[in-house]
Amino acid sequence: MSGGRESSEVGWISASRVAPPFDPELGVVLAALEEESRAPITPENLADRQERDAARRPRPTAEELRADGRFEVTEYHVPGPPGRGPEVTLVSARPAGLVGPLPLLYYMHGGAMVMGNAWSVLPRILREWALPLGLAVISVEYRLAPQARYPEPLEDCYAGLVWAAEHAAELGIDADRIVIGGKSAGGGLAAALALLVRDRGGPRALGQLLLCPMLDDRCGTFSSHQMSGLGVWDLTSHATVWQALLGDRYGAVDLPPYAAPARATNLSGLPPAYIDVGSAEMFRDEDVAYANAIWQAGGQAELHVWPGGYHGFDGMAPKAAVSQDARDARTRWLRRLLAQSGARQGQGRE
Repeated sequence: MSGGRESSEVGWISASRVAPPFDPELGVVLAALEEESRAPITPENLADRQERDAARRPRPTAEELRADGRFEVTEYHVPGPPGRGPEVTLVSARPAGLVGPLPLLYYMHGGAMVMGNAWSVLPRILREWALPLGLAVISVEYRLAPQARYPEPLEDCYAGLVWAAEHAAELGIDADRIVIGGKSAGGGLAAALALLVRDRGGPRALGQLLLCPMLDDRCGTFSSHQMSGLGVWDLTSHATVWQALLGDRYGAVDLPPYAAPARATNLSGLPPAYIDVGSAEMFRDEDVAYANAIWQAGGQAELHVWPGGYHGFDGMAPKAAVSQDARDARTRWLRRLLAQSGARQGQGRE
């Protein structure tokens, strides 16, 4: 923080703690959370938090993901980023028995860039999107911070996307109908990947699905201070994970937009975006600003701000009415995007 106006504004927020209320159903779930789950992540406890997360979020096996034959699941180990990059693991899954090239959701998991894995997110994605929409899914196991720093996790995601597009026939996917997506840190990676693909001329994405994306490393938005510590995330945790990812580049004035997409000054030429966020979470203002910047650049974005939602509310309280509405809206956007692309392909063949 530097300017007097910004400092006084943050001071007013800290003193008054005026904030949007949580949705009543979500608030009950939040209140029942163990204190340990809401404790800030610090550089000192980061390794312990990573270890606990790995124990609490075990990876389902490929056999478990197949769900008694409902899905076809294959793990691929593909060439990593050029140079010294290690192989990248991709977990490919699709409804069993579907013939023909399927549209692909290329997905990056959440976990604040320091936690999570490619396997644990698949059961929900397969149930909510792959089955009803006839989608293939590839979930990316990117390297985590602080063991890996920017740009390594993003380069893992890019290398996997390039491989998938080049091997579309082998994978049974349509290389012209790839949607990139992710949640939280994964949403930030998806936004960065869309920028990187545009600028490198890589595989063209049909759309970008950005769920409560983590976009801004600067911790300077109104909502980042207004909502700090009131939900499941706070400024201490936020600064810790960004520093873990960026290392010596944390706070740099010239940080590239691929590291933190909110830094981007040119959002033209991007695929249509779906962006959603809660009204009662720290990421609210950076996500709303990102959608607005896409519109200002002449692009297409659908923005949803869910009233009373804290970060990751739909995963923590899946039965809440607002969580069901959020899932339905995402599915409708995906269905509409795929239908429109399918219609264009049909017209091209006439």
